[in-house]
Amino acid sequence: MIPIDLKGKLALVAGVGDDRGFAWHIAKALNAAGARLIFATHPRLVNVVSSLLERDLDRASRELPYGAGELKVERVIPCDVEHDSMGDVDEKKREDKRFAKHGDYSIQGLAAAIGKDFGGLDILIHSIAFSPEIKNKAIDTSRKAYLQALSISSYSLTAMLKALQPYMENRPDGSAALALSYLGGVRVVPHYGGGMSTAKAALEIDAKQLASNLGPKNIRVNIISAGPYASRAASAIGDIDEMVKHAASCSPLPRGIEPTEVAASAAFLCSPLASAITGHVLYVDCGYNTMGIFPKAE
Repeated sequence: MIPIDLKGKLALVAGVGDDRGFAWHIAKALNAAGARLIFATHPRLVNVVSSLLERDLDRASRELPYGAGELKVERVIPCDVEHDSMGDVDEKKREDKRFAKHGDYSIQGLAAAIGKDFGGLDILIHSIAFSPEIKNKAIDTSRKAYLQALSISSYSLTAMLKALQPYMENRPDGSAALALSYLGGVRVVPHYGGGMSTAKAALEIDAKQLASNLGPKNIRVNIISAGPYASRAASAIGDIDEMVKHAASCSPLPRGIEPTEVAASAAFLCSPLASAITGHVLYVDCGYNTMGIFPKAE
């Protein structure tokens, strides 16, 4: 057997908000392979995620695959990736008690905490996306929502890697960054609007640019473009169940994806087994992206 061995590696998983999304399942796969974990979570969701990691009621969701035990996270750090530094935060948010209690929740604050408490970082998982108008058609999307979707969903990868580069460069076996995308970034998907499709397109080309920029520092940057999956965040699209059914009926593998399949692919791309893979978009979607004309249901 060829093992995926991440023992001694430290992974930052950004975007964990519940125990259904890809970020949670990726964290479990990395942990099962031996990686130590830090979570970067939106300030409003820190208490939710902390409860998931502690409550007996949620013990089953913390069980690792392959009989590897229970999910262990060393620290949950509040981070709002919309802000590079606290100087970017507007007065309204500064005065919001839900944010203020966390102190420095910027990307720079996250990087400083990792540098101070851990000294280095081997893996970054970017599982972050948001648009307040995702249900709007492109023609009906406001400039404000469009730019916010780009800022949070795509530029944040660049901002995080810029801030974390000193802790990721020239690590033993190199380091790896991985972001999550979707086919809606390269093809039209109804109701996947509000600037989100543009944000995913930007994320994919940004990852390739970053792979080129950071390759000399032995930092690899890749993308997983996952098939539709009914996570809590995806429910904002509105017709996610229909999207899943449609993709399942049209894919070469005629079924929906499982989050564990995305997680396993992520573990591979973050491992030394993928040491020569960078700037790549890996589709984990049962082959749905390959289809041009969809077959009729039998």
